[in-house]
Amino acid sequence: MLNNTTGFPPINIAAGYTDLRRGIDGLASIVKFNFQLYPYEKDILFLFCGRRSDRIKGLVWEVDGFLLLYKRLELGGFTWPHTKEEALEITPEQYQALMQGLEIVSRHQIREVHPQDLH
Repeated sequence: MLNNTTGFPPINIAAGYTDLRRGIDGLASIVKFNFQLYPYEKDILFLFCGRRSDRIKGLVWEVDGFLLLYKRLELGGFTWPHTKEEALEITPEQYQALMQGLEIVSRHQIREVHPQDLH
């Protein structure tokens, strides 16, 4: 299910650590109060990662109730952006990279270099 997200056009990840002991209500409150987003919007996937980067939780509203998804990797971990406490909307391509263990948010900002700075 989490490897194929074609049914979820918007995908939001909660950058930073989330306590994965939280259930549906706790994760929905993070979406609403920490990120000022509406958790009851249909077919929007919200992803959360804890300190152990080998597991994530997903939350989706499906008109009649929430769907809580949980994925634990047997080997390896997710390269999760832990530097910002915000929700990031990512593209399907970024999501696929995340599921493959690739970094989707650069740890160091790429800055413009001018030729005169090289001397």
